[in-house]
Amino acid sequence: MFHKIKEVTALPDFILYVQFAEGVTKTYDVNSAGRRNRSLKTVKSSPEHFKHVVIDMGGSQVSWNDGPSLSCDELFDRGKKVDTPFDGLMAFTDATELWGLNESTLRKAIEYGKLVRGVDACKFGKQWVISVEAMEREYGKPLER
Repeated sequence: MFHKIKEVTALPDFILYVQFAEGVTKTYDVNSAGRRNRSLKTVKSSPEHFKHVVIDMGGSQVSWNDGPSLSCDELFDRGKKVDTPFDGLMAFTDATELWGLNESTLRKAIEYGKLVRGVDACKFGKQWVISVEAMEREYGKPLER
């Protein structure tokens, strides 16, 4: 499964805090990755440099301006899961991309009671969020990429 990166934050001691589109948050220790990936040596040369991590277009990897990068699969597979109050929630836009649906499909599912508003999905301002559990219950596992 493709684990799209939604947010990344550089923490002290060369730790990355990574939020994924499917509602999972993980920490990733770049120190241990540096033993496997020599290109990360420049990233670990300075805490100030480390702070400039960015998500590449499409959320497939994170990188630093001088070239080193880490793939979404590396971060997901080797990262340590962190429990947050937002676990298992995702934006409609992410859900539709992961399951290959249109947003109108999810809105209609709420309108017709297939997905329960306030239980399976909620609207915060203009943004809808839905639980991964509800998506899997109604539409099965996400598409493989």
